[in-house]
Amino acid sequence: MIRHAAPADAAAATALWHTCALTRPWNDPAADFARALACPTATVLLLEQAGAPIGTVMAGYDGHRGWLYYLAVDPAHQRQGHARALVQAACPFLQQQGCPKVELMVRNGNPATALYQHLGWQRQDVEVWGLTLQP
Repeated sequence: MIRHAAPADAAAATALWHTCALTRPWNDPAADFARALACPTATVLLLEQAGAPIGTVMAGYDGHRGWLYYLAVDPAHQRQGHARALVQAACPFLQQQGCPKVELMVRNGNPATALYQHLGWQRQDVEVWGLTLQP
């Protein structure tokens, strides 16, 4: 079952993100989770099996593009179509927000590139640059 996460799901979702090595010291995953739930054009979708969270994806629309973050599936449940199901659930949410195109960023060395290619995503010819606004 895939559902929209609630504030009470924060600990389970962020624990899964740590398990899947998606966190970085410069990003506070609990704050990312809370900001997504506070934004009307963003959500965190939670995949549950037997009442336990086994997958997530964060989806948000900024008015120009939709973005996916924190696509995570518990390692014990990978390669069973769960990531595909989460992405397929996130895209209609973004379309409902008026989003014309969805993108995602994959860090160099992340083995998920094969997954995204398998799901029909195409590498874009762009560079991503960043500026940290908060310490």
